[in-house]
Amino acid sequence: MDVFEKCSNVGPVQDLMDAGFHAYYREIGSGPDPEVKLDGRRMIMLGSNNYLGLASHPSVKAAAMSALEAYGTGTTGSRCLNGTLDIHADLERRLARFFHREECIYYTSGYMTNLGVISGLAHRGDFVIVDRRAHASILDAAHLSEAEVKRFRHNDMKDLERVLASCGQAGKLVAIDGVYSMDGDIAPLPRIVQLCREHGARLVLDDAHGLGVMGESGRGTAEHFGVEDGVDVLIGTASKALPGLGGFAVAERQVIHFLRYTNRPFIFATSPAPAVVGAVREALAVLEREPALRRKLWANTRRVLHALQLMGFDTGGSQTPIVPIIVGTVERTFHMWKALSDEGIFVNVVLPPAVPAGSCIIRMTFMATHTDEQIDRVLETLERVGAKLGIIQDRREEARKAG
Repeated sequence: MDVFEKCSNVGPVQDLMDAGFHAYYREIGSGPDPEVKLDGRRMIMLGSNNYLGLASHPSVKAAAMSALEAYGTGTTGSRCLNGTLDIHADLERRLARFFHREECIYYTSGYMTNLGVISGLAHRGDFVIVDRRAHASILDAAHLSEAEVKRFRHNDMKDLERVLASCGQAGKLVAIDGVYSMDGDIAPLPRIVQLCREHGARLVLDDAHGLGVMGESGRGTAEHFGVEDGVDVLIGTASKALPGLGGFAVAERQVIHFLRYTNRPFIFATSPAPAVVGAVREALAVLEREPALRRKLWANTRRVLHALQLMGFDTGGSQTPIVPIIVGTVERTFHMWKALSDEGIFVNVVLPPAVPAGSCIIRMTFMATHTDEQIDRVLETLERVGAKLGIIQDRREEARKAG
């Protein structure tokens, strides 16, 4: 059998793409602003994780250009050899200070951070325990670790307690998301912290979508719940509220030093480009000095969630700027995407296995920099398209029957 045989067809998605539903790999001709250029027209961007709008912030762009001028385009080496610049070390110190932790280690991507941290800390004979809806990078890292992987039902604390109890006295590492990237719901972190303490487990929190969004100071989900001391390793990314590329982990000094000298995804990867590091360093400073951006983000989020629920859309358990509309079948979801795209609204289509079968979603993310007028237009368009496709009516009929 030819190993390439599987490449001839990728299933129903390929059929829909061939039929003109080009929902993926669209070529955007501008930055991830509230409006973008696509195929010669302007579209309202609801598909970006640029939560605070910092990707186009003047001081962030200036910092990137300054670093490019000072250090060139790339480091041409790994961190352990010639690839550590003084700005890498300074960014790590600033991140550690921001999160009130002893040390920080900065990886080339968020995916690589999970891969490195989880596979580096859990080994054969240990258990890695993950939520069933954990990000793919967490699941891949768990399997790479060679530890035994156990999964618990999404945000189900009784099931987590059962799984922890089944692991006995072996080493246990619980790895979860703070904010779930498809549904926009939040992990019940206080109870997770409590269970980890009761069962002698260490907790790794991937707060990629919580950083800059959750908490009074933007330190994320743990700050939001007041349980920062209960998280052993906090992971964040620089591709969302902090715009750029890369990921990082903050923890106590001995953990970070262990990873720095033993972790293959860190040691054998070229270090992040200077312009990226300069941008992320300045974005962190803006996050700290401009809390009004976070307040505006939450004002936009609350307005949208309230309006969609009044219209009759099913937004699942979202409590964050990640706002899904649960549509159902693959075909119906693509038709909703096409209708919104034709109206100049850029949204994302999310299919299984990222979501459960039969629960395909239109995924939207809102930014601090979306204007009231843009949100007005988005809400009006969603209501009109939802009614035309019967999505709102279906929800209202379900509610009537349930009542």
